[in-house]
Amino acid sequence: MKIWATTFLLAFVALISPVKAAEVMIDEGTNTAIKSREITPKRPIIVKKAEFGVLRTEKNGQVTFIPTTKVPYEEGKVYGWRIQLQGYEGKLTWQEVLTLPKPPLTWGTDNGEHFFLSPDGTKSVIKRTDLIKKGIVNNFWTVSSGDPEGLHVIEIYAGKRRIARFKFEVVKPS
Repeated sequence: MKIWATTFLLAFVALISPVKAAEVMIDEGTNTAIKSREITPKRPIIVKKAEFGVLRTEKNGQVTFIPTTKVPYEEGKVYGWRIQLQGYEGKLTWQEVLTLPKPPLTWGTDNGEHFFLSPDGTKSVIKRTDLIKKGIVNNFWTVSSGDPEGLHVIEIYAGKRRIARFKFEVVKPS
């Protein structure tokens, strides 16, 4: 399997409304209010929306995210997830755990990120730090020959907390 490195953030911004946040902090030294546009990562992570699906590229090059739990077993088909976090801007370190029904013929990533495999080859773990804009974080994979059909599970963690879980099937097209 190959991870699809291209981020379709601009395409998704049109599909998910942006989230703006401001907080007021008190400067303890002067006891005056300070308005800040950036929310600190110490704040709790709240998932506003979590979706799994496939990407379809139109003839004009526009990319459409189609929510589904069935991924057609077609080489080059792109699938993955996107999560909108409420009021979150800034760096976020997240992990993705992908569990397959059996090992694929090959594993690989395009980013050189922190990528780990289970000893039996059925589970991968990606750890990445992204700069989150408008609360959106996502990741995509591409179907390759030798990938297994059947039930797959993706779990997304921020820190030690699981923030999303997706069950989906890779199936032969009818």
